[in-house]
Amino acid sequence: MADSVAPTVAADLAPAVPYDTSGLAGHPSGLTTLFLTEMWERLSYYGMRALLILFMTAPLAAGGLAFPTDKAAAIYGLYTAAVYFTAIPGGWIADRLLGLRNAVLAGGILIALGHYSMFLNRLPFFYGGLVLISLGTGLLKPNISAIVGQLYAPDDKRRDAGFSIFYMGINTGALIGPIVCGTLGEKVGWHWGFGAAGVGMTFGVIQYVLGQKRFGDAGLLTETPQSAGKLWGIVLAGLVALAAIFYYLWDYRDYVLIVGTVVLFTYFWRQALPGLERRRVAAIIVLFVFATLFWGGFEQAGSSLNLFARDVTDRVVGGWEFPASWFQSVNSFFLVSLAPVLTMLWVWLGSREPSSPAKFAYGLLFVGLGFLLVAGAALVSLRAGGARVSPLWLIGLYLCHTIGELCLSPVGLSTVTKLAPQRLVGSMMGVWFLALSLGNFIGGRVAGLFETFPLPQLFGAVFLTTAFSALVLALLSKPIRRLMSGVH
Repeated sequence: MADSVAPTVAADLAPAVPYDTSGLAGHPSGLTTLFLTEMWERLSYYGMRALLILFMTAPLAAGGLAFPTDKAAAIYGLYTAAVYFTAIPGGWIADRLLGLRNAVLAGGILIALGHYSMFLNRLPFFYGGLVLISLGTGLLKPNISAIVGQLYAPDDKRRDAGFSIFYMGINTGALIGPIVCGTLGEKVGWHWGFGAAGVGMTFGVIQYVLGQKRFGDAGLLTETPQSAGKLWGIVLAGLVALAAIFYYLWDYRDYVLIVGTVVLFTYFWRQALPGLERRRVAAIIVLFVFATLFWGGFEQAGSSLNLFARDVTDRVVGGWEFPASWFQSVNSFFLVSLAPVLTMLWVWLGSREPSSPAKFAYGLLFVGLGFLLVAGAALVSLRAGGARVSPLWLIGLYLCHTIGELCLSPVGLSTVTKLAPQRLVGSMMGVWFLALSLGNFIGGRVAGLFETFPLPQLFGAVFLTTAFSALVLALLSKPIRRLMSGVH
């Protein structure tokens, strides 16, 4: 009897899989494939996003759509919100129907088709492309992050560092995308920029297919789906119902989003088992609220801050005016440069490393400081009769935002994979991306005031909101850590 007990105890204490150190920097080899997949996907997304509001507000003579700023900002906000909102059904589909791996593949194909649709340069294809990219990103984004988490055993201390490396892949693509697509779009033709984004995603799909053998069992569907046809019907009906709700209740969309979010979290709360699981889901909910506020400021990069770069910032160097979309690469440049520094800092601090709630508070503080800088720049421009200001103001903002993002975003991804019940990890990761969705929606609403509200007051209000939120979160740090029940 003793011989039969000992192996069971040893198995419980051992990692779920042997440690794989054959990949990048001693991490699992599958991380390299996921790094490259996410790099190409983010190149396509940020390359197109850098052009989106500029294209919509450009005059017809310049090949744009000539939309007024408030309309363009509303479309931009809804699209970028949808990109992350669809992560919720995307995670659900992966958990129950496709598995993580197949969901990522299907998502990449839809994204590429969406960019090629926008390349056709016709208004119906423009809107259709936005829909395809939204659906594809919903399948790819939460599930590729979940696969990263599954590459590591539960007790593997490399997990946070692995997510930081993965995050560098995201921002390598985000660095290159606006430069390539932005230059083509603003200097050659808008549709060429959109087409280049499609080519990038195609490369990502090809290397993902070729590299899946590195994943081991990570990302495979663990249970054969029952009544698959019925489940697909539920997905389709839900998407149609959601589209109808937004179409008929557009004027009440803010309330729809709030009520929908509350209903969604109530559902996952009930799915969690009483006790430890529910406490940890509660911690995710609290962190979600503050993450939404963070992204509401941060994600104005592609909307109000992009317009600020075009209309208020001096972009002439040596007699040549560089594209406004290039500023969208500054954040990513700082991320690629500083991510290793922050990673080494957390390792060096060891037991003194700040908790996840404390890192979230730092993130909110730094995004607020960035808006304080650009509010000062707007005031300088206003007092100078509308003169353009130095690009150093925006560069300083993006430096602050980068530090804030490194404190919050990779930490949030890693924390959710540790707090969420394993049977719901894909769905809960999708819910986590809802914070990005709501933040983008809020950012679009703020950007709609760009031409009707004085910029010093507009950006100053964002600073006050995020700085106050950082203070509140710092005060709530200890209660949140208790809810996390041992997860740092």
